Amino acid sequence: IIRALLAGENVNHHGAHFDVENAQLWDLPDTPLPIGVAVSGDSSCELAGRLADLLIATEPRPELTSAFDGYGGAGKPKVGQLPICYDPDLDAAMARAHDQFRWFGGGWPVNSELPGPTAFAGATQFVRPEDVAESIPCGDDVEAVVEAVRPYADAGFTEVALVQIGGDHQEPYLEWAEQKLLPALREL
Repeated sequence: IIRALLAGENVNHHGAHFDVENAQLWDLPDTPLPIGVAVSGDSSCELAGRLADLLIATEPRPELTSAFDGYGGAGKPKVGQLPICYDPDLDAAMARAHDQFRWFGGGWPVNSELPGPTAFAGATQFVRPEDVAESIPCGDDVEAVVEAVRPYADAGFTEVALVQIGGDHQEPYLEWAEQKLLPALREL
């Protein structure tokens, strides 16, 4: 469906999961956009290897990258996604990560079954800022981020997307990343 839309086609599709009636994109990109598929197990790796231009995963599991390769993804980018919360004040970083990302520790099997904000609030009501900081690098410790990225590199990921928590902290994060973090990550 997406590839046909990006090719400028008029799409009509009636399938097990989606119904699309008379859809068409009028403002097409100059070059085709790569399509990534998030994976969590063998079935999604098979789909991604066969149809996607790149793999996306939130866990550094080597079985995901090897399955993707085996299903036709060999040579395609494999992107690991890792949240971090930069702030020179560790306590502020932990508080922000807790406020905006405390659901992260529940993992995909839990999060995929929660029906809405009330359920997320209930599932995370006993999560403390310290708990969040155990799974998400917080503060300005370059080595902590490098150590969090290392399992992705070891698992065969070709890229790691660092997700900075906190929209109003992007500029200081980007400056820190350029000056300190990226040089350290290039040594991996």
